[in-house]
Amino acid sequence: MRFVWQLLAVAAVAMVGGQATMAADGKPWIQLAIAIPSVVLSVLVYRWVVARTERRPVTELDREGAPAAIGRGLLIGAALFSAVIANLFTAGHYDVDGVGSVSGAVGLFGFMAAAAVTEELLFRGILFRFAERFIGTWIALVLTGLLFGLSHLSNPNASLWGAIAIAIEAGGMLTAAYVATRRLWVPIGLHFGWNFAASGIFSTEVSGNDTPQGLLNSAMSGPKALTGGDFGPEGSVYSVLFCVIATIVFMSLAHRRGHVLPLRGRAGRADTTATLPR
Repeated sequence: MRFVWQLLAVAAVAMVGGQATMAADGKPWIQLAIAIPSVVLSVLVYRWVVARTERRPVTELDREGAPAAIGRGLLIGAALFSAVIANLFTAGHYDVDGVGSVSGAVGLFGFMAAAAVTEELLFRGILFRFAERFIGTWIALVLTGLLFGLSHLSNPNASLWGAIAIAIEAGGMLTAAYVATRRLWVPIGLHFGWNFAASGIFSTEVSGNDTPQGLLNSAMSGPKALTGGDFGPEGSVYSVLFCVIATIVFMSLAHRRGHVLPLRGRAGRADTTATLPR
């Protein structure tokens, strides 16, 4: 029941916050004003329901070092997506024609922050963490990553390849970032940095969502394998390549820190967040 209560509590906050943010579409400052309290409330609800149901310190959201960890993740995410754009630009598939919409970037900042926090709490903080106890790190990473990719199939311009790409890129990389640190702050920052760079700065499509224009007035053209087509650059082979490299780096770090758990029997199951070395 712990899993159910945690999932329901965080999902309820995510749903209400998401609906309120979407209702303010086209009003970026209102969207930002709704999204920031939604982010804070999501974190507070997660901390409360986990502490209440598991009776332990919620170390995965430890306040100590949180700003620095979020900042590191944000920089990594923005740098990775910038590398994708740099490759598309040098290949002649991405062009910029001046400034786009500053207000659009403001609205996207709030929307992407809310999405990053709620999705990381749900997929890494709850789904992966519980799955890992039963089936070990690697199998849990693959299965929850696949689920994360498939959850994007409902997007307006979704495709099967796009969902697979998301499963490999985000599902793998973000989970690996959590395993390496055993904290949710780096994956949250990484998720937000990637999404905001894609939408708020470079004005590209994010996961086939009909994303509004961000800071730059940009256009993409060329082979779908490189640009991602209507799904956006997350469907590009460049994104898959760079995120796989990041996943390997994070999992190597996790292995060195002793954070990778094998498949275990019932007797060996424990709260990995509480017992793994820091």
